Amino acid sequence: MSKQTGNPIEENRKKIWLVDSKGLIVDSRKHSLQHFKKPWAHEHEPVSKLVDAVKAIKPTVLIGTSGVGKQFTREVVEAMASINEKPLIMALSNPTSQAECTAEEAYTWSEGRAIFASGSPFDPFEYDGKVFVPGQANNAYIFPGFGLGVIMSGAIRVHDDMLLTASEALAAQVTEEHFKKGLIYPPFSDIRKISANIAAKVAAKAYELGLASHLPQPEDLVKYAESCMYSPVYRSY
Repeated sequence: MSKQTGNPIEENRKKIWLVDSKGLIVDSRKHSLQHFKKPWAHEHEPVSKLVDAVKAIKPTVLIGTSGVGKQFTREVVEAMASINEKPLIMALSNPTSQAECTAEEAYTWSEGRAIFASGSPFDPFEYDGKVFVPGQANNAYIFPGFGLGVIMSGAIRVHDDMLLTASEALAAQVTEEHFKKGLIYPPFSDIRKISANIAAKVAAKAYELGLASHLPQPEDLVKYAESCMYSPVYRSY
């Protein structure tokens, strides 16, 4: 966010609010917070329930990573839908039984307006004559391509900018057609092509930062990435 806006990290951090088992993370709780939560404690009165936090903060995106299922209740999703034309609901906890809500619940409770992504796969869902395809937001999109980029460049160190580059490379592969279907990730069926592009960008960043040890740099990093990829094709005996 800071790279895209040019604003200081501290400024952008104020736009991200966290909720834990005791409610909204606010300044008045700092004395009892674990050290990694303290930078995210903002000035606000204490709020214990997620639905009340949503109504108070009015977020555009709701991200669930607590591992505690069913936290995005009907009240919570309806509150998000009342604030946003297209609320982004990301129920990322795994396995499926621990997801904060299901795709069907997100689409139904938002009257078909939610953009939904989850850590585990959910089947497409039809609401009011329209078929919605849930996005699968998990590390399979980034980790294989990122690892390949590190290996093929012989990177001696992993830099934050390499992780950021991987994220940007993934986002760049989402088209307007995907957006129209409610997708915020490219189709998983294209994962090998996606991974090759991410690997190429990560490797390019490693070369740019002077962290690559495999020299000289290949001319076409995408083709080189594809040539380095494992193909699970077995000979018939």
